[in-house]
Amino acid sequence: MSPTFRVAATRLHSTVSEPSRSVPVLWLALLATPVAAANNAAVLILDDMSRSLGITTATGSWLVTVFALALAIATPLIATLLRRRGTRTALWASAAFVAVGTLLVALSPWLPLTLVGRAAQAAGGAGMMAIAMNLAGTARRMGVISAGFGMLGAVGPLLGDRLTDAFSWRAALSTLVVTLLAVPAVSRHTTQAPPAEGRFDARGAVLLALLSSGLVLLPSNPLPALAVAAVSAVLLATHIRHRPNGYVPAAALRSRLFRSSVLTALALSVSYFTLLFAIPQLITDRADWSTGPVAVGQMTAMIAGSVLTLVFAALAARLGQTNVRAILLTTGALAAAAAVFAHSAIALLAAIGLAVFSATAANATQSMAAASAVPDRQRPTSIGLFQLSYLMGGALGPAFATMLVLR
Repeated sequence: MSPTFRVAATRLHSTVSEPSRSVPVLWLALLATPVAAANNAAVLILDDMSRSLGITTATGSWLVTVFALALAIATPLIATLLRRRGTRTALWASAAFVAVGTLLVALSPWLPLTLVGRAAQAAGGAGMMAIAMNLAGTARRMGVISAGFGMLGAVGPLLGDRLTDAFSWRAALSTLVVTLLAVPAVSRHTTQAPPAEGRFDARGAVLLALLSSGLVLLPSNPLPALAVAAVSAVLLATHIRHRPNGYVPAAALRSRLFRSSVLTALALSVSYFTLLFAIPQLITDRADWSTGPVAVGQMTAMIAGSVLTLVFAALAARLGQTNVRAILLTTGALAAAAAVFAHSAIALLAAIGLAVFSATAANATQSMAAASAVPDRQRPTSIGLFQLSYLMGGALGPAFATMLVLR
């Protein structure tokens, strides 16, 4: 094990309190992974949702966009709540968001109110992810959570389609409610709220939310979104210089370990989500497969890649940080190369399997490294910022797929 990776693993493990270490990892996986299914459940049912609400498919796609946007914005917010008020408060607040949001999605007859419900669901789901990652403590346990993301993300579209056929699209968009089953069990292991740490950095939170919104909305509104992102980035950089211990801690941005971990995860996440949307069309065009076999083949490949994450995360500490990143980046590059050059359906399915492995394994291993790069009290914030960067791939990937393949 490399010295850097050994120190990272030791520091991260030591910052987890004794009650947190005892949380069974399967409860943490159940807490976090339904977000992946909820995020992808709407992929195949946009037409059904739009017809039911009496709107166009383009307008109905906001049910997907709003979820992604709220997920990105809420992730660092919940991480800050976690740091300032403790795990138990953040857990039950997230559960309330999930419950209220799901109720609105299930009952609302109007698009605006349904969008509010989807945003509330995403905010709660962001909290569940941040809490599970904060309590994981080791790369092995993070591997279980990340593999679960990959698996439920793989079955999400098909699950949404089947629930819509059997019940309604509202049932498909309510899959996140499953996460509430884990809340009582996890709550029993959480801590009481610590003393508050000074004044909340509202300006930093607003500026990061604007920056995140601009990046997420780039695919649908490129020019105004780019302007918002650029201006907010400049203002946020200035704000961080004046308040280095605020909402975005300067210690994280100054750390080479944090930056390299975030950039690795971001690159592999963008690649994965690009291929997620591009591979089905590539297989149809190059191998002449019909939609059904493509969907089943892609789901199978993604599940296989997610299982591989479990094995890799268990071995990561022995390999060392440098070797881990080299393997992940090489695997991601092989996936992209196969997508560009391969004409065999099997090779293209292997590409999406490798892509989901590289992204979910990066989420498992690099989040641990990023969290260890900051002072212990800022660890939840560091995890929130890391996860925000990973979620950016979910917003940017489909845009790249549209530009490169789906035109």
